Amino acid sequence: MEQSGFTLLEILIAMLVLAVGLLGLAGLQATGLKNNHSAQFRTDAAIHAYDILDKMRLNKAVAKAGEYDIAVADDAPPGSRLVDTDRAAWLDSLAAALPSGDGALATAAGVTTVTVQWDDSRGSGGSITQAFTVSTQL
Repeated sequence: MEQSGFTLLEILIAMLVLAVGLLGLAGLQATGLKNNHSAQFRTDAAIHAYDILDKMRLNKAVAKAGEYDIAVADDAPPGSRLVDTDRAAWLDSLAAALPSGDGALATAAGVTTVTVQWDDSRGSGGSITQAFTVSTQL
């Protein structure tokens, strides 16, 4: 019995298996890039949160009085005091570093809470809006 064309069929099946494997690797690479992008946003959010906390520690009396407090989606009130320039610079840096970046500051009973929010719709998380929150005593 002669089996002509059988080798060609084996080669085609091997190429199909290889193509499926390469597509799987490409999918893994894309997922890895998404996760890396989301991790970079979380890192940036943490850096900005600790940055404003450092600024608040330098202006501790004003910070403990709650003058740094601001809600998410609020614009920084205009002014030339250190607290005003710190808040404005912080909100501007959030908007520049994170997609739809925004933040909130709240001080109560000696504890300051910093919340940084951003749009992570391109990331791997299920929620579009992600938040990083840190609380500390000044």
